[in-house]
Amino acid sequence: MKRTQLYLDDDLWDALHARARIQKTTISDLVREAAREKYMADFDARRRAMEAFVGIWKDREDIGDPDEYVRKLRHDTRLKRLGLE
Repeated sequence: MKRTQLYLDDDLWDALHARARIQKTTISDLVREAAREKYMADFDARRRAMEAFVGIWKDREDIGDPDEYVRKLRHDTRLKRLGLE
């Protein structure tokens, strides 16, 4: 964990102080929680979505050999179009 110093305006400090008192926690904990929700929530959601996406084609039989299918999709025709092939 890293230590940092923040400058908060009086209204924000008063709100955090009151909330910390009600929740029996610290202002630091409230700030860490808010920062996680704001800046890490999207990352966690994206990671979960990507993990759910991995392997979704593994049991498909309609495309034949997956390696051949991907090679066909990626086939580069640039040299042919330029008349160099």
